[in-house]
Amino acid sequence: MSATADQGRETQRTHTDVLPAGLADAVRATAEEIAELLRGAPDMGASVPGSEWTLGEVAAHLAQANELMAQVAAGLSRRHGDGTPQSIAAANEQALAAFGERAAHPLAAMIETQADAYVDAVARRPVGETLMTPMGPMDRAVLGSYLLTHMLGHGYDIARALRRPHGVTPARVTLTLPFMIEAMPRVTDAAATTGLNARYAVRLWGGGGFGVTFTDGAATVSQDHPDRPDCTLSIEPVTFLLMALGRCSPVGAMARGRVFAWGRKPWTGPRFPQYFKAP
Repeated sequence: MSATADQGRETQRTHTDVLPAGLADAVRATAEEIAELLRGAPDMGASVPGSEWTLGEVAAHLAQANELMAQVAAGLSRRHGDGTPQSIAAANEQALAAFGERAAHPLAAMIETQADAYVDAVARRPVGETLMTPMGPMDRAVLGSYLLTHMLGHGYDIARALRRPHGVTPARVTLTLPFMIEAMPRVTDAAATTGLNARYAVRLWGGGGFGVTFTDGAATVSQDHPDRPDCTLSIEPVTFLLMALGRCSPVGAMARGRVFAWGRKPWTGPRFPQYFKAP
């Protein structure tokens, strides 16, 4: 096949050839829903539950993050911390301080525009290219899962601040799993897992899940469940994501019947989220 034909095939490729089914639509729809929430916000200076940021600051952070991920997807190099939760948090604060926009409508437009830019970039770039993201090397599909996860977490915060329904759904949570599996070893809290040797199987209601094996405190995460897990966790999907992002307590989730644990060491189930520290 000629080089010209190869180029033609490349330009005809769309995001559906690269991304898991439904991911592009979820990214765009989540951005649109967040933008709609912001456009109806009466006060962008309002506080956000569980956060030190105001509503305007959360929206500004989302707009900046969407832009960063769209640029990374387009093949640009963007440094943002060194991959550790602490450095990413510090980089977030520095970037936010240097970005003065806090008005609802410009930020809403930027969040939507940059989500679209990520999806468009996916269709124009090589499929298997490895990209350097704030959370380490990823391909464009995992980066999209990262983008969705990030928007769902902060979109949930915005919805709570405005007392409106949030956009975290079981279907969208399933699309966050590629990023979760990739990122969990990188956000393992070494202080919490020192000397830990344990095997966990995590099963989401309705399908999906992964396995985590700790060996002397280091985590290995796989799409497959480990043999003879010490603890199996069965979790309602929305609850899983909110726990993973630090938005709800595992003990409270278990008390509400949203998480069940069994196996040889079921009492270790409530400890599992504490082994990781989200940025």
